[in-house]
Amino acid sequence: MIFRENLKRAALVWTVVIGHSTTLMAEVFEIFPGEDAEEALQETMILASPGDEIVIAEGIYSIKNQLSLAVDDLTITGAGMDKTILNFASQIGGSEGFLVTGNGAILRDFAIEDTKGDAIKSKGVDGIAFVRMRVEWTGGPDVNNGAYGFYPVSSRNVLLDGVVAIGASDAGIYVGQSTNIIARNSQAAFNVAGLEIENCHFADVYNNVLTDNTGGILVFDLPDIPQQGGHHVRVFNNRSFANNTTNFAPEGNIVGLVPSGTGVLIMANSDVEVFDNVIENNQTVGILFGSYIKETEDENYHKHPRRVHIHHNTFKQNGQHPDTGEYGSILNAALGRPIADIVWDGVLPLSDYILWGQTKEDAHSIHDNAHEDDNRAYANADFIGWFGWPFPHRVSRGLNEHSAFISPLPPVTVTIRGINVDDPKAWTP
Repeated sequence: MIFRENLKRAALVWTVVIGHSTTLMAEVFEIFPGEDAEEALQETMILASPGDEIVIAEGIYSIKNQLSLAVDDLTITGAGMDKTILNFASQIGGSEGFLVTGNGAILRDFAIEDTKGDAIKSKGVDGIAFVRMRVEWTGGPDVNNGAYGFYPVSSRNVLLDGVVAIGASDAGIYVGQSTNIIARNSQAAFNVAGLEIENCHFADVYNNVLTDNTGGILVFDLPDIPQQGGHHVRVFNNRSFANNTTNFAPEGNIVGLVPSGTGVLIMANSDVEVFDNVIENNQTVGILFGSYIKETEDENYHKHPRRVHIHHNTFKQNGQHPDTGEYGSILNAALGRPIADIVWDGVLPLSDYILWGQTKEDAHSIHDNAHEDDNRAYANADFIGWFGWPFPHRVSRGLNEHSAFISPLPPVTVTIRGINVDDPKAWTP
């Protein structure tokens, strides 16, 4: 068979760096470009054993069907994100490009291009690492592009390190309904959302560059899905700049509400800390945080953010030319331009809004940020007044309402194959 000739299978004795400190027998499978490469790759992912590695050689591979990986503790390695390219432009089968359901998968050094739907998805796994990978829709922003680039969902111990995402019609780098997440050292451009953390518990987002998206970084919590109550998310040491691409999300998607020109958007999450970021040249707003704005019958859902802590960020040239879509137009009308660097929508439970304001245990903290103009550092847009009682609507710009003391959040720990990914002796990308 051509497959057997193309697939070189060599047994090696090697030290497994992630998951074990002992020397084990493992196998390395090599895949090369050719007419049977897709068959070879998929069959190898079925036949391989935990601890094995699949090495995909440099080249462009035309893939016509969704690839699936269900074996635990498998490593897939390419020659580099611009050298080993799985191209799905002719895809005819499957709803994703690559689906991972095996625990402890490590995927590194290859690219996925032009999938019909989501580029690469992991679902229900414990341990998934995407390292130095690229996903891209090469035709640029388009409503017909796949929704998500990197798409781990309902998972634990998720690492995205050094990845690149371009052209997703929802989110380029997305983690949803998951626990213990690190997203770092990555880039996202020309997506609707550059990087999105949705309905997640314990996430660290740092050292990323987000530019030319509709919105740079989104931290959302949504109703009517299994894991809610997103909390403990740290966003730090990122650069979110010039995220001014026109929103091209399909009609009806929640990210379709994100105004073009948004640096960071936080919605309905609890215990979110945003610090040491550079946020600049986003035409609508630097940071916007507030409540879920649609109607929901989900009685367990809490639609208001709690304990948002924003400090030691640097803001430059934001809010100069607000988006003319629905949300951007409302901000412009309510606040005037230039829009403040940090905006709270001012929405509270109605009893709190009318009687006593935000409760002490839910209060936010904003301090020690650097602004070009302190007079437009912050604004409470008072959306309840704007929409419900226009006559008494009052924009406030004093930070005294957000002077609560909030302790810094602890770092997040991600463990893959039993080893902490931050342990330099154990983690070898």
